[in-house]
Amino acid sequence: MKLTPEQRAQFERDGYLFFPGHFSAEETKALTDAVPDLYGKREAFNVREKGSDAVRTNFAAHLISEPFARLARHPRMVEPVVDLFGEEVYMHQFKINGKMAFEGDVWQWHQDYGTWLNDDLMPTERAMNVAIFLDEVNEHNGPLMFIPGSHRKGVVDARHDRTTTSYPLWTVDNELIAQLVDRAGGKDGGIVSPKGPAGSMILFHSCLVHASGSNLSPFNRVSVYLSLCAVSNHIRRHKRPEYIAHRNFTPIEMLPDDCLLKPYPVEVPWKNGLPESALKTSLEVLDTAEA
Repeated sequence: MKLTPEQRAQFERDGYLFFPGHFSAEETKALTDAVPDLYGKREAFNVREKGSDAVRTNFAAHLISEPFARLARHPRMVEPVVDLFGEEVYMHQFKINGKMAFEGDVWQWHQDYGTWLNDDLMPTERAMNVAIFLDEVNEHNGPLMFIPGSHRKGVVDARHDRTTTSYPLWTVDNELIAQLVDRAGGKDGGIVSPKGPAGSMILFHSCLVHASGSNLSPFNRVSVYLSLCAVSNHIRRHKRPEYIAHRNFTPIEMLPDDCLLKPYPVEVPWKNGLPESALKTSLEVLDTAEA
């Protein structure tokens, strides 16, 4: 799936591209049917909301579940990122975020690259998030909020927030958010929220400032977030466990386009539980000649 010149120009301008209904209902169902089993596991890779048993984030599903292992190799997801980078990519992070009905908490304003830089020593912002809706996303169930064009600011100052929610983030302060929103158009387009049916997909720049509010509605908002990084830009430190920030820098080998509908063989090495190595961390900087 190659991007058009118009799409590439839009990405450069706004920092994101939205593809409503990118995956069919049947393809999406193959993924949603696998979520309850993943969320039901009592493993470190399931981070739960503060004061609740609801899953906030599930990590590394592509190493545990065959449907998500196939999604991680889907050409409709991988090819546009390769096209933008002009280079093969590896899977830096794989999350299924569960903004569950009545219980889904906020994600503070942040840049993803802020965390990847500060925690993982990722050299540059040549990495990107791909969000795929597993539920309909509407104005009521905590949609993503983007500040269009904020990626052009580059890496901004951030603080490590460990207290607001159950998952720590390098967050952006309110004064800078107000400035960025005003620059992007204020009340007239300074914040946008892509909404659409299950199966929709968003590509967004790793420096695009974004957030989402709590979900007070009776509608779940479960989405997959795949973070793809240019192979030459792999992380240089393993400060976070492997189930959060992956250490296999091998380029993704894509499957055929119908891979969510047919049982193509895939490896799921953690299907029987996390190995001990997936929990280990290190503050040492990698030797890039050996990585």
